[in-house]
Amino acid sequence: MGNNKKTNDICIRNREINFKYEIIERLECGIQLKGTEVKSIRKAMCNLKDSFALIVGHEIILKNMHISPYEMGNINNVNAIRDRRLLVHKKEVLKLQNYIKQGGYALIPSKMYVSGRWVKIELCLCKGKKQYDKRETMKQRDAMKQINIYKR
Repeated sequence: MGNNKKTNDICIRNREINFKYEIIERLECGIQLKGTEVKSIRKAMCNLKDSFALIVGHEIILKNMHISPYEMGNINNVNAIRDRRLLVHKKEVLKLQNYIKQGGYALIPSKMYVSGRWVKIELCLCKGKKQYDKRETMKQRDAMKQINIYKR
């Protein structure tokens, strides 16, 4: 019939997002993939580091996301860093577009996961942190580590 392997445990994260950005809003969206890209994602052969999204017309385009070519693939493998379209309702695109027009906001993917047979991306509307905000975040992390050490 088919394998009973769970596919929901695959989750690729962008670890830098919480350090570099302040997250304003999160949005789940689909992604348009070609050929063997889904197989590479299921093997966790992709990377969200340095990726971002732009609004072009009424579409959201994901740039700089790296999906390694599938090793068992053939000539149908596509470019690893090509632009990919995100599947979002027009109403949500217009809402995000209004934020970005204000300035200072960016669309950054925070994680990619498999939901059933679909690949989903969690897109975050973010505002960049200043250097002193980053230092404050590091101080808070160090304080939490110290508290956890003393509790043991």
